[in-house]
Amino acid sequence: MKDLKAVFFFSPIWDRINYPTGCPFDTGRAGKTRSTLKSMGILGGSQQREVEPEKATRAEMEKFHDPAYLDALENAEKGDLPPEAFAMGIGTPDCPVFIGMTEYIASAVGASLTGARMILSGEANIVFNPAGGYHHAGPKEASGFCYVNDVVLAAMELADAEKRVLFLDIDVHHGDGVQNAFLERDDVMTISIHENGKTLYPGTGFENEIGHGKGKGYDVNIPLPVGTYDAAYIRAFREAALPLIKKYNPDVFVIELGMDALAGDPLAHLHLTNNAYVDIIKDILKLEKPILAVGGGGYNVEATVRSWALLWNVLCGEDDHDMGIGLGGVMLESTDWLGGLRDRVLITDGGIRDTVDTEINRVITYIRENVFPLHKPTRVGGR
Repeated sequence: MKDLKAVFFFSPIWDRINYPTGCPFDTGRAGKTRSTLKSMGILGGSQQREVEPEKATRAEMEKFHDPAYLDALENAEKGDLPPEAFAMGIGTPDCPVFIGMTEYIASAVGASLTGARMILSGEANIVFNPAGGYHHAGPKEASGFCYVNDVVLAAMELADAEKRVLFLDIDVHHGDGVQNAFLERDDVMTISIHENGKTLYPGTGFENEIGHGKGKGYDVNIPLPVGTYDAAYIRAFREAALPLIKKYNPDVFVIELGMDALAGDPLAHLHLTNNAYVDIIKDILKLEKPILAVGGGGYNVEATVRSWALLWNVLCGEDDHDMGIGLGGVMLESTDWLGGLRDRVLITDGGIRDTVDTEINRVITYIRENVFPLHKPTRVGGR
């Protein structure tokens, strides 16, 4: 990107406060990513800087979340967890109550809001909040490790400034909370590429979910079958998503970099390497638009940290640490990394490839026939 102004967010809070032991979600991934970048000498310099974010305020969260729900979150941390709070998803196995919960939420959400404002002010054109990406949270509901939806709040901040926003979600789980927030709007387009809801939480995100009213055609879902491999994933993106992105011609991207579609993630069933994500990010960078990236899922911590470090490098226009193997490799925390940051190429069984390709062809065909016609040619000039 020309005139790169990149910001990597980090707060010590993210190392100090974590979800309970036994919960798959690890807040320490952000700090480990930062440590990896620093050890390799790829965080810092004249065009990129580290920033500690401001915490989101209660008033800012209320722009999307119901006050009674936020009250329930605050009260739960104090030990008050009535049945009504449990019905909101608070205190469940995937949204447990823990000490420091509200402070962590405010910091993680604040990073995405701070990033959106830095993009609007021109202070930054590439932003990464590795502690963000809580795309399942609803206005009155915690869900899927997500309490407050930073993605929705950041997208609203950008849209309120009259920016056309493109939310690209490459987390393995469907971004249902974000889709639902913008289901009837055309100033925020959501594109989610995820494992099919028939085999994975949250059980939504099918290709026929395309929005309503003014938003019809602006919610796009690309569900993928179990075993989807790099080439098939990239083809789905380039044939179904990228043409729509170019037609929509957004002013700014919000991208969820969930790394749980990587092969071996304990909570999903796809077969990707981080090389697929590099190709997609490079395609987006060619469009020369500001990018607010957020973390999301990724439950193989070592693979997630390595991949986020790689993608930060790519977002900043560099891709020098790309040789060798990664999957199953050792993280050395030094410039002597065995194999660098990229994953090795994985071999996919021919029978699985045939099954995957057939299903992806079906989804691509549906989107081309039912979503593409809803969009006019790419706009020229301003809004």
